[in-house]
Amino acid sequence: MAAEPGSYRLPDHPLLAEVARAMRDDGAFGQLMDADWNLVYVTDELRRTFGGGELAELAIGHTMFGSESVAAALRWRFGANSHENQRRGFGVLGGFMLADTAGGRAGLRQLVDQIFHDMIDDLEPRHESFLAGDITGDGLTDVTNVRMVVIRVRDDSGRIVGTATWAKPALGMDMISALLSNADFGHLRRMHIVAQAARRPAAVLFADLEASTPLSKRLSTASYFALARRLVRASDRCVIAAGGLVGRHVGDGVVAFFPAETCGSESAAARSCIEAMRSLRASVAEVAAASDLAVDDLTLRFGLHWGSTPYIGAVTTSGRSEVTALGDEINEAARIEACATGGRTLASKTLVERLDHDDAAALGINTDQMSYSVLGELPTASEKARRDAPAIAVCEL
Repeated sequence: MAAEPGSYRLPDHPLLAEVARAMRDDGAFGQLMDADWNLVYVTDELRRTFGGGELAELAIGHTMFGSESVAAALRWRFGANSHENQRRGFGVLGGFMLADTAGGRAGLRQLVDQIFHDMIDDLEPRHESFLAGDITGDGLTDVTNVRMVVIRVRDDSGRIVGTATWAKPALGMDMISALLSNADFGHLRRMHIVAQAARRPAAVLFADLEASTPLSKRLSTASYFALARRLVRASDRCVIAAGGLVGRHVGDGVVAFFPAETCGSESAAARSCIEAMRSLRASVAEVAAASDLAVDDLTLRFGLHWGSTPYIGAVTTSGRSEVTALGDEINEAARIEACATGGRTLASKTLVERLDHDDAAALGINTDQMSYSVLGELPTASEKARRDAPAIAVCEL
């Protein structure tokens, strides 16, 4: 795994550089200290976690748990960004530091920040080569449980040249595997890119199942739930395959975003949005067959729009993580979708005209020959569309 722009360089010491490279290539939550407990390397994965998607700055070259390290930690968005959590970490590593520090407890007091001084008399020197310890405290969620493995790095003579820490959530790998078994790693990476909310130009897709209320009354609750689940899975699959971001699911509604930032360009984002719509429309037959329904029983309507200024980001809680967006253009996309009755797809002019020549040709669309109607004047225009987005030009795709 190659280093990214802004990554910390590998340590000068060849053995520590080897350990740091292994951490980096493993994608670990890793930190590495030299024999004097100066922080010499931190993986990008841990820095992005602390920085909420951005590379957090740590006190490279300074003593672990020294005043510079504590001050840097207090600036992180997540992780051990409080004195309480810093003290938890010192409780795991302090014994090793005491064993390595010349001058014993007095020498350690000179190295670390004063917030740890009251803990030093209770420390016992630790000489193990390996240790697994739990750190529990405020972090990414309300309470984060982290399992830390401490590894002493020794040269061929047995002399300690550094200490490495590997950390992971305090879940067994069976549970982590179960959580990730259905996840698409490309989608997770795109979610990570937009983790920090910001204004991001993007194509927006809204879709909804027409006549869902009569259908829900006709089917048993279990059958309708199974149908909704199949539809959600199909829509997510189509959005992800097209390079988009799955938005919030409300009932049988679908929301997806295609930021130019993650798609590569505004034209690519518009193309991905249209491709996702076509793929989802084609998958309706499969969903209907699996639900013992006729294709005509499932009618999806679509609204596609371009947002120049939507505010897109991830909302993460202890129970879920999802991408959402705010802004007038998001509401306008919902209004466009509501007007696309009869299973039609309505796309805004601003979306269609984002396509460059090559992307339009790949979609079989001649943007020069398109004609548009004003949303508020459509026979199917809803009261909300006439109120909120009457002047938006749309065409049928």
